[in-house]
Amino acid sequence: MNVSRIRTLSSALVAAVLLLPFAPARPADEPVTAETHMVVAANPHASEAGLTILRAGGSAVDAAIAVQLVLSMVEPQSSGIGGGAFMLVYDAPEDGAAEPGLDAYHGRETAPAAATPDMFLDEDGRPAPFPAVGIGGISVGVPGVMRMLEAAHRDHGRLPWKELFEPAIRLAERGFEISPRLYFLLDRYARFARGEDFRAHFYDADGNALPTGHRLVNREYADTLRLLASEGADAMYTGELAEAIVREVRDNSVRAGRMTLEDLAAYEPRKSAPLCSPYREWRVCGPQLPSSGGVTVQQILGILGHFDLAADAPESPRTLHLLAEAGRLAFADRNLYLGDPEFVDAPVAALLDPDYLARRAALIEPDRALSSVAAGEPLQARHWDFSAGPRQDIPSTSHFSIVDRWGDAVSMTTSVQGAFGSQLMVGGFILNNQLTDFSFEPTRFGRPVANRAEPGKRPLSSMAPTLVLDGEGRLKLAIGSPGGTRIINYVSQALVNVLDFGLDVQQAVSAPHIVAQDDSPIELEERTALTERRDELEEMGHRVVPRNLNSGLHGIVVDHRDGRRVLRGGADPRREGVALGD
Repeated sequence: MNVSRIRTLSSALVAAVLLLPFAPARPADEPVTAETHMVVAANPHASEAGLTILRAGGSAVDAAIAVQLVLSMVEPQSSGIGGGAFMLVYDAPEDGAAEPGLDAYHGRETAPAAATPDMFLDEDGRPAPFPAVGIGGISVGVPGVMRMLEAAHRDHGRLPWKELFEPAIRLAERGFEISPRLYFLLDRYARFARGEDFRAHFYDADGNALPTGHRLVNREYADTLRLLASEGADAMYTGELAEAIVREVRDNSVRAGRMTLEDLAAYEPRKSAPLCSPYREWRVCGPQLPSSGGVTVQQILGILGHFDLAADAPESPRTLHLLAEAGRLAFADRNLYLGDPEFVDAPVAALLDPDYLARRAALIEPDRALSSVAAGEPLQARHWDFSAGPRQDIPSTSHFSIVDRWGDAVSMTTSVQGAFGSQLMVGGFILNNQLTDFSFEPTRFGRPVANRAEPGKRPLSSMAPTLVLDGEGRLKLAIGSPGGTRIINYVSQALVNVLDFGLDVQQAVSAPHIVAQDDSPIELEERTALTERRDELEEMGHRVVPRNLNSGLHGIVVDHRDGRRVLRGGADPRREGVALGD
């Protein structure tokens, strides 16, 4: 193996594909307004499928299933039924209930039983470059999204399971026109395309990406959907489809993986209460571990709650400085303390304790950047035995938000990990490469890393589907984003834009981004007004780099006025999503 060449390819791959540059943000438009129901997703076909289900009397969870099935086909670089997801469900009070219902579901992928902490080290014992392990079977985790969706449907579905597959089956059979964004990514990815079925489906005989406007039909995926519609999610975890998945993972032309039929059959999604904490007069809820999104977003907000943000403008140097410092401090904690709670006793309650957050906020100087940041020492973690791990979260994900006619809502973030996942295709869909979310280094400085690979373990995620409730328990906002570890910054900044600065949801998701994580340079979204603040931030001691920051924020704000409910949806102009509603 030519390691130096692979390391060069790794840098090129990240630069060319994984940051996914496409186009600068379009100018912000007005939010889309509706009164009955709404769906905001990353592709028009997906939003249309969700709206079709809502109009047929489906619940928000019903619509979410239809959206995911279509995204698997039209946005394969980002998510699919061969991947995993985190979902929050808001169940509006009815029949005299005093409190809304809140459920968190996670379908995070698991490592196979044969996984080992050193599985992502090269022959010299160093962390392997991403292309050496990110493509092929070694990176494929047991997919969780279908069993997660089925569990949520049992609890919250209103339409029959089988009906939810009809929009995706129709689209798979008649085909859809390849969008400019999908073509752009396939074209940029062409020299890295190694999966045989992946190349055959998305490229011509000469290796060129199928062009914009080409009608892409996927009858094999339609057959898979019919199977899942008639037999339920178990058809993906046992039987012929499961055998095909295992065969592809273990016997492909790129790199063999370790998954077995037993790994698939044993998969179970998780259901819990979401992780919630106060922010000013609001209640902010996110996913539980193994997503760090809920913890870290709420830590950032908990630190910012000690400052009067509304006294300044959203893009003032002071606001940007506070966002940066809060992000840096929260990420220092994230990288040391968080991992799969079935393997790591992460001190989540201590990290969100108000006294602890007050101590973290007190570290921030009003006009000077901290020279360095380190994890704090919450009481629960005084004898912590793990070492901080590097951030290892590749940005290729999707998010959608839905509110139905009953006022119930879904906020769901879904992923296949790196662009186009593992490139392995089975049944017309792409398999994830989510195991690369584990730390490639199992130990650092003589201590284990909390997020190292282990049998049956779920890798740490940054997905942050979020629900915000007002003081009466009513839904105020459903939002989330793709973007790897940057998801946390995107979502926390959007929340501040709505809750502190009163921006409408379209303005909030269109606003230029700042990203700050531990001791890395802070990133300002290039070709936006934020770059004009670079000199002022550097005078405060920040290291600053302009960068393409391709979020995919999709949110719905719910306004309650005079006994009426008005839905306002915002779709991130950096992608091709739309908000649709009635």
